[in-house]
Amino acid sequence: MITVEEALEKLETNTVCWISLDHDLGTEKTGYDVAKWIEECAYHGKLKRFRWTIHSANPEGARNMRIALSNADRFWKKQEAV
Repeated sequence: MITVEEALEKLETNTVCWISLDHDLGTEKTGYDVAKWIEECAYHGKLKRFRWTIHSANPEGARNMRIALSNADRFWKKQEAV
């Protein structure tokens, strides 16, 4: 497992093919923070598309992450259509 900061640093390289997120990381920051960052970067076209999964036992956290990452998928799809 890596920290939120390490995950964002790796994602910024734009070399990630797949990510699996957990919500509860035992710190103030959560997997949802990563998912929101991905969503925002996808919206702005700053991040290339990759596959994702969620493996969280936190139902509300998993739902929120799924919504953010589904939004990212929609943004990527729009950009690919252009």
